[in-house]
Amino acid sequence: MKWTDTLDIAIELDETYPDVDPNHVNFVDLNRWVMELPDFDDDPQRTGERILEAIQMAWIEERE
Repeated sequence: MKWTDTLDIAIELDETYPDVDPNHVNFVDLNRWVMELPDFDDDPQRTGERILEAIQMAWIEERE
């Protein structure tokens, strides 16, 4: 997965962290958790607030 695979990342995060409320995740933790996903393979420098926000929003929507 790459940073732009926001939906796939959100699904993986939801499965990996079922007890975490995505509404209350800070971007530092979110960034670390994404990079720790087993299928994630992208440059850590290619992310930013916009991408992390998109991942967080997709994760929130995945929970609904």
